[in-house]
Amino acid sequence: MIGNRPFILTGSTVLAFNDSHELLLQHRSDTKEWGLPGGAMEPGENLEQTAARELLEETGLRAKNFKFMDILSGEELYFKYPNGDEVYNVISLYEAVDTYGEMKMVDGESLHLKYFAVDQLPVNMDERATLIIDKYLS
Repeated sequence: MIGNRPFILTGSTVLAFNDSHELLLQHRSDTKEWGLPGGAMEPGENLEQTAARELLEETGLRAKNFKFMDILSGEELYFKYPNGDEVYNVISLYEAVDTYGEMKMVDGESLHLKYFAVDQLPVNMDERATLIIDKYLS
């Protein structure tokens, strides 16, 4: 069925803040939009492990802990990738607590990493990130 119709993609998304309570965003290489670190669960992982791995792979950062916030799903989380794949995301949302490490682009999925004040976000935001930020940070 994959390739013929949308499928369900389970993963985790991470809210990471600096000491000034600015939110970390990544300028994605595939969509050219700003979004939140996160991605699909891999076999054998739990959702918190997915959050930790994605944060490290996409930003070079680790967290001492992850605070579970919510599970998000539904029509508003439909996404069509540039290659034509269509998914309905099921997102486990976590806040990274006490991040540390050197911020760096590790996996080639990012063009840029930057912290933003929540009231001064870039205009070209990923719709899923905008939904999460509007619901939890506004």
